[in-house]
Amino acid sequence: MQRRKFLQNIGLSSLAIPLSSYATTNFHESYKTENIIKPKALKEGDTIGIVSPASAIFETEPYQIAKESFEAMGLKVKFGEFVKNRYGHLAGTDKERAGELNAMFKDKSVDAIIALRGGSGSARILELLDYDAIKANPKIFIGYSDITALHLAIFEKTGLVTFHAPVAVSTWNTFSVSHLKAILFNKESPLLENPKSIGDNLTQISNRIRTITPGTVKGRLLGGNLSVLTGIMGSEYFPKDWSNNILYIEDVGEKVYAIDRMMTQLELGGVFKQIKGFVFGKCTECDPGGSGYGSLTLEEVLDHYIKPLGIPAFSGAMIGHIDDNSTIPNGIEAKTDADAGTIQLLEAAVI
Repeated sequence: MQRRKFLQNIGLSSLAIPLSSYATTNFHESYKTENIIKPKALKEGDTIGIVSPASAIFETEPYQIAKESFEAMGLKVKFGEFVKNRYGHLAGTDKERAGELNAMFKDKSVDAIIALRGGSGSARILELLDYDAIKANPKIFIGYSDITALHLAIFEKTGLVTFHAPVAVSTWNTFSVSHLKAILFNKESPLLENPKSIGDNLTQISNRIRTITPGTVKGRLLGGNLSVLTGIMGSEYFPKDWSNNILYIEDVGEKVYAIDRMMTQLELGGVFKQIKGFVFGKCTECDPGGSGYGSLTLEEVLDHYIKPLGIPAFSGAMIGHIDDNSTIPNGIEAKTDADAGTIQLLEAAVI
C-alpha cells in the first residue's frame, strides 16, 4: 500500500499496478453487448457540431475549409461557442472546452459532433465532462490523436460507441470520406483494408502490412493514440477491462525508445495479458533517435512485446496521422485477419 501511494504521488501508478487491482466503477461488467450504446446514423441535412476540446488553431482558413467539407457531405455545420478561443496553446480554458462539448451533447439541434483538431489538452477536461448527459444524449463523436482521451473516457463511463476518425481539419479525400460514409451514414460493416496499388512498381511499396503473429480473432475494437492512451492509465477514465478487446494503436513524432517505454507501460499495466488481438497502425515520423549504441527498430519493439502473447497481430493498418485515415468504431465487434492485414466489422456501429 505504501509503495502504491508513493507511485501515485509521482504519477507512475499505471506502471506498477495491474488493471486487475483497479476498483470497478460505473459502466463496465465486461462491456456486455447490452450495455453498449450505439448513436444514430447520419443523413443528409443533419447538423454536425464542431468543438475544440484540445489545441487551438490560429488561422481562419481551416475553419472555412472544415465547414465546406461537411457541407459537401450534405451536412449543416454548427461551431461551438468557444471553438475559436485561445488559452496558451489550448482552444480556451478547461472549463470552456469542457462546457462546449457538454453543450453539444445536450443540444437537440446537433446530430453528431467532431473535434476540430487534436494536439493536446483533452485529458485536462475529463473530470469536467457531464457523462450522465452524454449517456442520455448519445451522438456520433469523431476525432483522433489527442481525442483518444475523450473516446476512452466516454466509452468507459457510458458505453457509447465513438469513432477514431479524421478530425474536422483533416484531409477529407476519397478514402477517408468513403470509410466515414459507409459506417456513419449507410450503417455498413465494411472490411477495412489497405489500398492495393503497385503503381509503376513490380510489387506494392507503400501501405504494406506486416504480420507479427498470424491468425484471425474476434473481439471488441478499442484503442487510439498510444501516447494519449498510456497517459491516462491509472485514472478512472482508462478502460478497466480489456479481456474481449482487440487493441489498436498509432502514434506520431515519437522516438522508438519512447514507443518502447509506452509498450512497457501497457505490459506492466496488465493490458497485454488481457487482449485477444493487436493492430498497430502508422507511426508517422517515428525515427529511432538516440545516439551512441543506437536503437531498437520499431519492428523489434513490437515483436518483443506482442509475439510472446501468441495472439493474432499485424502492423501497418491505415490508422493514424495520415491522409488516408480509416474510421474505427470503439466498442464494436470485429474480426481481424493478421495474415491479410484486415479488420472486418461484424456489426453496424450506428442505428
